[in-house]
Amino acid sequence: MAQVTVSLDANLAIDAMMLSGTRSPQEAVELILRDFLERGRRAGTRTGDAADGHRVTPDRPIVQEG
Repeated sequence: MAQVTVSLDANLAIDAMMLSGTRSPQEAVELILRDFLERGRRAGTRTGDAADGHRVTPDRPIVQEG
């Protein structure tokens, strides 16, 4: 697997480590990114995307009042 090196502010790395409960900045960033991506996948599944337009009915039923 390819590796990417990213420079982070030390305070940001420490905050990420504390919030994620990890012992290294590498582990913290990986965990946070994996969680972020998983949330995005779940949100996309819930809300759909532009290709799901066929599920929306173009003609909504008229609500009768009275």
